[in-house]
Amino acid sequence: RKGAIIWIIAGGGVAGIVALARSGARPAFLGGIDIAQELYVLAALIAGFGAVQLVASVLRSGRRNNSGFMEVVSDLFAMPKTMQQLAVVQFFSWFAMFAMWIYGTPAVAEYHFAAPDPATRGYQDAADWWSLLGSVRNGLAAAAALGFIWIAARIDRRRLHAINLLLGAAGFAAMLLIRDPALLWVAMIGVGIAWASIVSLPYAILAGCVPAEKMGIYMGVFNIFIVVPQLLAATVLGFLVTNLFGGEPIYAMVIAAVSFVLAAIATLFVTDGEGAAPQPAAVVEAA
Repeated sequence: RKGAIIWIIAGGGVAGIVALARSGARPAFLGGIDIAQELYVLAALIAGFGAVQLVASVLRSGRRNNSGFMEVVSDLFAMPKTMQQLAVVQFFSWFAMFAMWIYGTPAVAEYHFAAPDPATRGYQDAADWWSLLGSVRNGLAAAAALGFIWIAARIDRRRLHAINLLLGAAGFAAMLLIRDPALLWVAMIGVGIAWASIVSLPYAILAGCVPAEKMGIYMGVFNIFIVVPQLLAATVLGFLVTNLFGGEPIYAMVIAAVSFVLAAIATLFVTDGEGAAPQPAAVVEAA
């Protein structure tokens, strides 16, 4: 339970700092850093993780181990090694994608169309162009997915996924280098390939590492690593863009590129095809 209590205290600490920063008693060590109220979500995530561990520990102590909640939590803390490694890959992959979805339109509007004001015609043109680029990206993703069937039979799936993510990183970085909006489709090639890879290859690797009888539970647990980066992106991206890049949304694409690179590196450490069966008792130690 000590670990659970530490997480809860940490979450409370983050919430306290946010509250102080947004009040008249702003701590001096924060300087001019802009602390948005969205950081309360980060505090809730941290404290919530501790609360889940604490509840599981209490139920375990009372020998109430047969509930669905206990089964999910037990399996969460006893994930096969390969799944743990893939969770890191998915976290950084989806964080990058959410950065694009949140900041894509304002980034293109301000950086490529010189129209930062949503009320202007230029901004609407940028939004329309970004929507069209999304269709291009999805079309390329569909074509790439078909190609993976042939390529994955010839090279290691980890290397293939890492290469795809690096292509996606190059695509995001290209958005900073390309100033002509008509050429942004070039950047979408890499992002589309990475997108196709994210929604296919990690699941193919996962399917070979979890026990068949736990497949449904672990697929559900695996999707947690889509939701968490979504919440984190909504929480901290604004903070990063505002305080590190002067509020310029195009640099969210740089953050996305870095996130893809981290995901690619993490992919190379994934143990493809190997995984141990979960041990439910591990939740007691983890909690």
